[in-house]
Amino acid sequence: MAFPHLSAYLNRSTKYLADGAVKILRMEGANPPNRAPITLLKLHTQQDVNEIATGCDADMGGTSTLNFALDTSPERNAGSGSPATAHFWGEMRLAVRPEFQGRIRGGYAGFRTKTRPTLFGEMCDDVSYHHYLALRLRLGGDPRTRNAYYVNLQTDGPVTTDLWQHRLYFKRNDGGWEDIFIPFNNFVLTNTGELVQHQMSMFRQRIRTVGISMLGGNSGVSGSYDLGIHSIRAVNEEDLSRPPCE
Repeated sequence: MAFPHLSAYLNRSTKYLADGAVKILRMEGANPPNRAPITLLKLHTQQDVNEIATGCDADMGGTSTLNFALDTSPERNAGSGSPATAHFWGEMRLAVRPEFQGRIRGGYAGFRTKTRPTLFGEMCDDVSYHHYLALRLRLGGDPRTRNAYYVNLQTDGPVTTDLWQHRLYFKRNDGGWEDIFIPFNNFVLTNTGELVQHQMSMFRQRIRTVGISMLGGNSGVSGSYDLGIHSIRAVNEEDLSRPPCE
């Protein structure tokens, strides 16, 4: 394990142990639950961006492209609440390379947070006392791709290919930043891109990863996609009009 990765691993392990000790000292469970917003993802530094995993159909024989980088453009970040955010962009293409025709389906690209292993187990987020997922995003790109974005949550369950998904519905079309709020109860369970027949309640006590995908193949949409990402949080009704935490 390289030194930077080992250092991050040990830091997470220390935080995991410290958080557990704090819960015991605070007697969490006996006191009212903490309803303060929980930041699941923030993308304001290069280190934040380094903790992101990306993938697209080109990894398996498709022809789409994917870029993910820190964006420090004052023009694009105006109104975001931060001098730096993340930029997710590329070309959504439905075609696949000739040798893969009839074998795979093209038209997807996405990113997610990396898992966080520690010496004492994997770090997850408990959003069981929060009712909404809040995303601060900036939409650009081809208008044809605007309705092909999905937010994905992975919980700590036995089936690693299970994802809880919800389509992202944008109100702005001027390239400005906006806040999108989605009730956790509105997410649906999918597996390898298909809706699971027997739905169940989300295990919100342990959220492993959060991410966003562009699924052009689902709706036959191709073209340039462009998304700015400031943060993703778990919030409650009283937070719906508040700006994201810095």
